[in-house]
Amino acid sequence: MTLDTDILFFLNGFASKSTFLDSLIVFCASYLPWLLVASFLLWLYFSSSSTREKIYILGVTALSALVARFGITEIIRFFYHRPRPFVAFSQIHALFSDTEWSFPSGHAAFFFALASAVFFFNKKWGVALFIGTVIVTIGRVAAGVHYPSDIIGGMLIGIAVAYAVFYLAEKWKGKILQ
Repeated sequence: MTLDTDILFFLNGFASKSTFLDSLIVFCASYLPWLLVASFLLWLYFSSSSTREKIYILGVTALSALVARFGITEIIRFFYHRPRPFVAFSQIHALFSDTEWSFPSGHAAFFFALASAVFFFNKKWGVALFIGTVIVTIGRVAAGVHYPSDIIGGMLIGIAVAYAVFYLAEKWKGKILQ
């Protein structure tokens, strides 16, 4: 086996051991993402930035996350069809299922883009979102719906897209905020 499947089997080994662990894994993989989005929106709402600056931050962050998830990730999945771990291995304990291809992780692409974009504007909140994103993505591997390499692929996409969007937005910031 490879390091990718070794880590998958190790983390998925916590699944189906207890109701509490299963609930925790499902919470981290499926419900924590909603809390991350809500915390971003609350941070933005209560930040001391001007309304124009808030709209600018929202635009950069939303564009980054959406392009990473629904642009780049879907293009890759159109050409590369990697089955989910619970489909490829009968030993995997799937805590929920997903019907899309596994690589790259759309959740990782979306939330690493979100965390990266926020990091460019506010380091403290960006780090908090990175920590939340790592917890979400570990939960998705433990739940048996992603390989660790799916997460790494999504992470690289998310960070790269957020950097590109932020760079271009900053380059045109004067024209955008007029």
